[in-house]
Amino acid sequence: MLFWQQLIDNLGLTPTRKETFSLDGELVEHVRALAELEQRPADELAADLIISGLAQRDMAQENWRRWHSLSPREQQVGALVCLGYTNRQIAARLVISVETVKSHIRNILYKFNLHSKRELGLLLGDWDFSAWD
Repeated sequence: MLFWQQLIDNLGLTPTRKETFSLDGELVEHVRALAELEQRPADELAADLIISGLAQRDMAQENWRRWHSLSPREQQVGALVCLGYTNRQIAARLVISVETVKSHIRNILYKFNLHSKRELGLLLGDWDFSAWD
């Protein structure tokens, strides 16, 4: 059964259009349980979850695009920032001055439209930078 048909059928709604995704019964039950917990209609919650997931995917793609706009050195510095290194530690590790590290960080923050290293760490916190360590 198609995703949207199954979702609409399971939620007791009238179909408006057909899509080509499938949905298993366990997921439907999770949506229903969460909707009940939040005291919301299941179809509204399902739509919000899908919209949220798509927005997160779009943001991840945008972050990936921005990451690839960084120079190789900016990527090194950015990775080390996300790993929790201080400016002085980054400078020593890359054999550059602390001022150069600060310059790279400014460029990174500008390209990601951020204001602090902390924001960068939060934004990319789920990325695996262990290869840079």
